[in-house]
Amino acid sequence: MLNTQASSENYTSTLASGEVVRSNVPWIVTSVEARPDYRLFVKFIDGLAGEVQMRELIFSDHAGVFASLRDPDVFSDLGCGEGFVEWANGLDIAPDATPVEIQQCGLQVLR
Repeated sequence: MLNTQASSENYTSTLASGEVVRSNVPWIVTSVEARPDYRLFVKFIDGLAGEVQMRELIFSDHAGVFASLRDPDVFSDLGCGEGFVEWANGLDIAPDATPVEIQQCGLQVLR
């Protein structure tokens, strides 16, 4: 299980935006890539990386705002310039919730 608490360990990384970030929380997203079949490949500041299957959520009856990601062009228009997964349409995943969402979707750890 990922630890979503602040730690005494400090992490340093460069975000996709070029900004250097120092943090004591491991859930800062340093890169995200849209992959086929509504998958995301996400890397965190602590080195953890993995693939997330978003299809089930996006196409569920309870998708809510995530239903807007059914359009493949909208789904693939994303980034992490602020340290969390964010789409160009304004939708994002809360930074501290990202590891929880990923775990529920079946994170494959690739350290």
